[in-house]
Amino acid sequence: MDRKGRAAGRHAPNFGAVNLILLAVGWAVAGAAAGWFVRWGSVRLASLEGLEPGHRRWQVFGPPVLAAILFGVFAFHFGMTPTLLIRSVFILVLVQVIFFDFEHRLILDRVIFPAMLLALVVSLFGQPWWAGLAAGFGAGLLFLLLALAGSAIFKAEALGFGDVKLALFMGLLLGPLPTIQAVFYGVFMAGVISVGMIVWRRSMKGTLAYGPYLAAGAVIVLYLLP
Repeated sequence: MDRKGRAAGRHAPNFGAVNLILLAVGWAVAGAAAGWFVRWGSVRLASLEGLEPGHRRWQVFGPPVLAAILFGVFAFHFGMTPTLLIRSVFILVLVQVIFFDFEHRLILDRVIFPAMLLALVVSLFGQPWWAGLAAGFGAGLLFLLLALAGSAIFKAEALGFGDVKLALFMGLLLGPLPTIQAVFYGVFMAGVISVGMIVWRRSMKGTLAYGPYLAAGAVIVLYLLP
């Protein structure tokens, strides 16, 4: 190989890395724009539910910032592929769930039901047709039983029915084993935050929204899934 050939060989991998970085930056910008749309839509949906949207910085800037970060990370990992496009849509759903549930302690049917339908359609192309259904209904049933048991034991709402529907959506989206993994991540993060809140407040009183942590677990597994 001559000197020019060796030089070209050295620069080829770098060219691919540069392209990935440029893609990640561009997709992050698209994610920021999509995150602003998520925030705008959440404000409108809150009004339809008779809720007052908040105006704190994390409420206003949280969705576009998180969507931009996730879009960039996923783009660098997957490249410009159909997988990136599909998972970016679900990232937006999960970002909306995270911030809306933190703000209003509510997971909207207007968001989660269309997301379930889309997840079901997508699952038909990536696994046996029954796997997504089985995982979805299995996860939904488990969380329903936990919600009912929590209400019976503690005489209060331990898990909301929004969490049940979110679990069903996660099962349809991820499939059986990845759903278990996502739930584990979500419960672990919620447990760590709960302990931190108890230590900080020096009290066992208070409630925790599980939806954002379950959604965060789903985001992690979406990244890890091939």
